[in-house]
Amino acid sequence: MFWDKVAFAYDFFENTYNGKVYANTGKTVAEQIDTTDEVLECACGTGAISVYIAPKCKHLTATDFSPKMLKQTAKKLRKFNNVEIKPLDMTKIDYPDNSFDKVVAGNVIHLLENPAAVISELVRVCKPGGKVIIPTYINIYSNGKENVFVKIFEKAGANFKKQFDIESYKAFFKNAGYKNVEYHLVEGKMPCAVAVITKNV
Repeated sequence: MFWDKVAFAYDFFENTYNGKVYANTGKTVAEQIDTTDEVLECACGTGAISVYIAPKCKHLTATDFSPKMLKQTAKKLRKFNNVEIKPLDMTKIDYPDNSFDKVVAGNVIHLLENPAAVISELVRVCKPGGKVIIPTYINIYSNGKENVFVKIFEKAGANFKKQFDIESYKAFFKNAGYKNVEYHLVEGKMPCAVAVITKNV
């Protein structure tokens, strides 16, 4: 699996190329988290966002499909006693409806065959009135060219199904039927747009 292969070096690459955005995305997500929240994080990767969520929430369940990514997350979160780390396939989340106050899935929807179906799963396990928080790199420039980061990862074996600029990112959620969405842009070399869906009560 590609993500297992790059897990050991992923943080180094991100921090070297896009460190400001890498850190500020976690901080931006954490602004949406309350101290009473039960949080599910899907596609947690190496725990880059998890380390900002854990200190703020009541409990964090950090999940990923890649065992080696989860090992990196476990190292980062070992000082927290409110965290559970487990493998999970986000295309079929094994939790009942309305289980979590906040659901987070960072920098993953562009890798999915059917991202709208996955977002529906994220919303399903979120409590009414809760929030689904989806940060995604904006990797197409205004002139239509791909970001160099994408080209490097594709050459290494990553499979990007979709790429976004900010307008196509907003259109994606609108076309999927989500109207109650806020957007926060984390500026930097490769910006990150954080979509926040509030689930209807």
